[in-house]
Amino acid sequence: QVQLVESGGGLVQAGESLQLSCVLSGTTFSLNPMGWYRQVPGKQRELVATVSIGRNVPYYADFVKGRFTISRDNAKNTVYLHMNNLKPEDTGVYYCNNFHRPYTWGQGTQVTVSS
Repeated sequence: QVQLVESGGGLVQAGESLQLSCVLSGTTFSLNPMGWYRQVPGKQRELVATVSIGRNVPYYADFVKGRFTISRDNAKNTVYLHMNNLKPEDTGVYYCNNFHRPYTWGQGTQVTVSS
């Protein structure tokens, strides 16, 4: 079955960097337009960034523009989110999924940014 496994989260200080990884299995990864999302307690999950099948111009939410970079490696069935200059408000659980037709969500990876 289709499975999403996120990793790479952790506890960092403001201004530091992290790279998240997400492996999609059980389907043909290269045919999936992928996105990263995040959720904080009490709020709805929000879209952070997307990368299309053809790696065309990626989309970034305004609150991460200039700080986060999304990329994909089809040979590894993996989508990445490189996060620079992290802020405390970036704290949350980060998830990946097909941003056109989401699969069952994975467990996510916790990112905590201390001030």
